Amino acid sequence: MDPAHGTVARPRLVRDRLTVGLYTPFAVWGWLLYSFNPSVPLLADELGITAAQAGLHGTAMAVGGLVAAPLTPRAVRGLGRRGAIVAAASVVAVGVVGLLLGPTLPWTLTGMFVTAAGGNVLIAATQVGLAQHAGRAASAAITEANGVGSSIGLVGPLAVGACVTLGWGWRPGVAVTVLLALVAAVVIARLPASRGLPALRGRSTHDPVTSDDVTSSAAATGPATAAPVAAVSRHRLLRAAPLFLATIVAAIALENATTYWATDLVRGQTGAGAGIATATTAGLVAGMSAMRFVVGPLSLRVQAAHLLAASFGIAVVGWAVLWTATDPGVALAGLVVAGFGYGAQYPLSVALLLAASPGRGDRAQAHATLAGALAIGVAPFLLGALSDAFGTHSAFLLVPVVAVAGGVVALLGGRAVRRDARA
Repeated sequence: MDPAHGTVARPRLVRDRLTVGLYTPFAVWGWLLYSFNPSVPLLADELGITAAQAGLHGTAMAVGGLVAAPLTPRAVRGLGRRGAIVAAASVVAVGVVGLLLGPTLPWTLTGMFVTAAGGNVLIAATQVGLAQHAGRAASAAITEANGVGSSIGLVGPLAVGACVTLGWGWRPGVAVTVLLALVAAVVIARLPASRGLPALRGRSTHDPVTSDDVTSSAAATGPATAAPVAAVSRHRLLRAAPLFLATIVAAIALENATTYWATDLVRGQTGAGAGIATATTAGLVAGMSAMRFVVGPLSLRVQAAHLLAASFGIAVVGWAVLWTATDPGVALAGLVVAGFGYGAQYPLSVALLLAASPGRGDRAQAHATLAGALAIGVAPFLLGALSDAFGTHSAFLLVPVVAVAGGVVALLGGRAVRRDARA
């Protein structure tokens, strides 16, 4: 508090040992996502299955997320946050081993289901702990943590490609996930105890309603309005939560629909070969990673809801460049710009949701996990169905529709928080 002006000082992200340690689970999940996805065609060849059957691994991942949604708050209550994160990292390691050693499709699908269930609990429990530890800088911490994950993920496809080139196959590249998961479990277990990460021997209960819970709501409105937001009742503030939950659905739907089908769009519109078209999707991940390191600190200066709405606008610009591209280089540029928008959407939406859910962090995160799993399961399928009916180029008109809806809802959510703050 600035006593001279009666305003709350601008929040600042402190990258202490606990903050950096809580970034490690994001590295695990980022490596898994971006190393295994390009390996799916190779797995299909080895098992002698169709592309549709191989695509069931995405379905298994979505089902794992659905299971993790109600499991996460129970795990945190029963094991404590630290114990839940350590256990989830161990489950990821076990699931990946099953995925890599599975001799048939049922085995690999089971391995992916276990991996996804553990991974979603891992990220969900960590994000709430990180938000509690960072307080009013939660939006910056969560965004940067996701940036670390996607940046690490950029190395995953390169590692798989190198292993395949050396004749080792795709498995050693994906197997790095097991090592990273075990390292993350050890790091989390050894971090100092704090409110966001109690000691292993402690038992966690429902998140208490404290000043940290409520003042973290500054993430939703920006530092300039932190003081009035601190006085908002829990009941009134919770009215904005469903709006930010909707932006999470939009963000995850956009990212997954694009990563699944952008290759087909680039091939059809530019005439690029399969290898070049597939490589252009790396531009999306690169854009996402770069933006997350920019928008995190920026969210401490500008209202996060405004940044979130703007990110959906940037996504529309990227889509327009991609959709009209007739050259692979232009399509790559469009995906990079779209990545700038996509990169900010999920972490800002989560930070805003948690800020609008004081005292209910794990429950809100469970709702986000459930919504994300549904978006993963529905969005790529819907765009694929539209592609079958109207062609991929026409089907991609779904992207700006979802983006515009996400931007409008983000503005409504921010306005709801500000209105309740003034009240």
